[in-house]
Amino acid sequence: MELTFYHWMTLVAGLLLLGVFSSRISSRLNMPILLMFLGTGMLMGSRRFGYIEFETDAAGDVALANAVGTLAMAFILYSGGLETNFRAVRRVLVPGVILSTAGVLLTAALTGAAVCWLLGWSPAWGMLLGAVVSSTDAAAVFAILRSRQVSLESHLTSLLEFESGSNDPMAALLTLFMIGFIQNPAALPLWHFPFYFLFRMTLGAVAGYVVGRLGCWLFNRAKLEYEGLYFVLGIAIVLLSYGVTEILYGNGFMAAYCAGLTMGNIRYNYKKGQMRFNNGLAWLMQVLMFTVLGMLVTTDDLFAVPETGWTHAIWFRGTLIALALMFVARPAAVFIGMIRSRFNWRERLLVSWVGLRGAAPIVLATFPLAFRLSGNSAVQENAGTLFNLVFCVVIASVLIQSKTMMPLARVLRLDLPLREKERVPLELEETGVINSVMHEFEVTANALCRNKSLAELNLPSGVLVLLIRRGNSFILARGNTGIQENDGLLMMGDETMLRTIAEKYFPDNDYFDE
Repeated sequence: MELTFYHWMTLVAGLLLLGVFSSRISSRLNMPILLMFLGTGMLMGSRRFGYIEFETDAAGDVALANAVGTLAMAFILYSGGLETNFRAVRRVLVPGVILSTAGVLLTAALTGAAVCWLLGWSPAWGMLLGAVVSSTDAAAVFAILRSRQVSLESHLTSLLEFESGSNDPMAALLTLFMIGFIQNPAALPLWHFPFYFLFRMTLGAVAGYVVGRLGCWLFNRAKLEYEGLYFVLGIAIVLLSYGVTEILYGNGFMAAYCAGLTMGNIRYNYKKGQMRFNNGLAWLMQVLMFTVLGMLVTTDDLFAVPETGWTHAIWFRGTLIALALMFVARPAAVFIGMIRSRFNWRERLLVSWVGLRGAAPIVLATFPLAFRLSGNSAVQENAGTLFNLVFCVVIASVLIQSKTMMPLARVLRLDLPLREKERVPLELEETGVINSVMHEFEVTANALCRNKSLAELNLPSGVLVLLIRRGNSFILARGNTGIQENDGLLMMGDETMLRTIAEKYFPDNDYFDE
């Protein structure tokens, strides 16, 4: 059956609808979102059930999947940086940087050694596969940690999100370096890597910061006639951060993440709208990326049993590599990298287990396909086999680790009680005409305002209590309204005044993390 333009419209609409409701669907089916769309892509591209011809042997299909994956990763990393609180990250900056650099390198080396032992591949090819699966996936980690079903201690969440956002650029850098080394070892010897790493990562971070500052300046200075154009401006910032950096031979993924991190921690006009828009755009990119990458997978190659026996099947060998990664390489990298950190052994164990692999390794696995790499045919050293093995590693990681993360956190007593909050019915969007900010202060057992009325607080004239959250509802604030423990006071006022109030009445509030 030949797909017409109208078939494609309907197909895209169906994927978008599935993406919109994917969080609810995955919760009810207890299935990670990544698996849903990878499975959808596999069915669409299947030789038996699909109508779309999409093969790893076709250069055009691989180039398209690589381009879609790269573009989607740039938007996902930007969105992740945009929602990352740098004040919270500063407390975990040192272990986070170590894990996202040296930790990635050590994970790749140990995984590569396991590949050489299990598959008989050469060290270079083993290191290449190790590099591809060496990073935790930003899309998977952000989706799980920011869902309503997960609640970890704040410093652990900050570390895991920062690591997952910043280690993808390192994995991409290491993957491209190993591809260059395999193609021409004389032109790109291994001792070049430290200089290669410092140049591209530093340039990426600097370029991302500069583009992020430029984006803030444009949002504040540009007086656009239509507010919807500010969302178009946000898209341009993401594309600019990645594209310009790659033109300058920097790391575009690092630039996209740093641009988001910069803009997420500076005040500028229409910031809240931008954050919501980019959050939705990141979800759309996940749907697109997972589906297209799933279409590349050849199920016959995954489950075919070769003449040498089922122990040489792709799915079996991929599962063994995944187990080596989960139980040896990742834990060793975490425990070695966090030797001098303030995290205790229980926290290190959880961090080592939350090493989810997702779309990022599959995207990186398309690079060897794009370069048409091949090695020793006797042991199946080729880009196609590498891609299928990586796909199996990702599936095993998502199935095992995502399902056991919270049970392990509960066993280690590192989880927090889940508290679902209704969305505040009021929101203050900065447009450059008011200098006030809005924040909800939670009344804890240590808050000095507990069991007092609003009138007794003697708030400054420039501060307003707009609403009080009580349970799952909101009540209007009046002078005689009593303040109870676990209430949420939605206040608006000058930033300096709110900080003074936070210090006086809410010393353990998250206002100081913003």
